[in-house]
Amino acid sequence: MIRAEGVAVVTDADFDAEVRGADLPVLVEFTADWCGPCRQLAPVLSAVAREEAGRLKVVQLDTDANPETMTRYGVLSAPTLMVFRDGEPVWSRVGARPRRRLMEELAEVI
Repeated sequence: MIRAEGVAVVTDADFDAEVRGADLPVLVEFTADWCGPCRQLAPVLSAVAREEAGRLKVVQLDTDANPETMTRYGVLSAPTLMVFRDGEPVWSRVGARPRRRLMEELAEVI
C-alpha cells in the first residue's frame, strides 16, 4: 500500500473503532499497492491530514488486505474516498483529484 505521510492505516479489525467510533469526521481512502491513481493521491491526503488536523481524521485502508470492510461499503475500485460522520458514510467519490478540488468537495461534509 502506498502510505500517505501522516495518515493512519486502518484494517478490518480496527475499522469500527477507528472510523465509525471517531469523534471527528473521518476521510477514508480505500487503496491498493497496484493502484496508480492512489500514488498520485498520497501527497494530497498527507496535505489534507496536516491542514485539517483537529477537524478531520484521514486514514487509509488496503483493500487487498482488508476485503471485509471493502465489501461492507460496496467499494469496487481504488482509490475510493469516503467520509464517515457519526459512524455512517455521508460522502463518497472514486478516483484521484487535486487537493483544491478535494477540499471544495469536502467542504460540504466537514
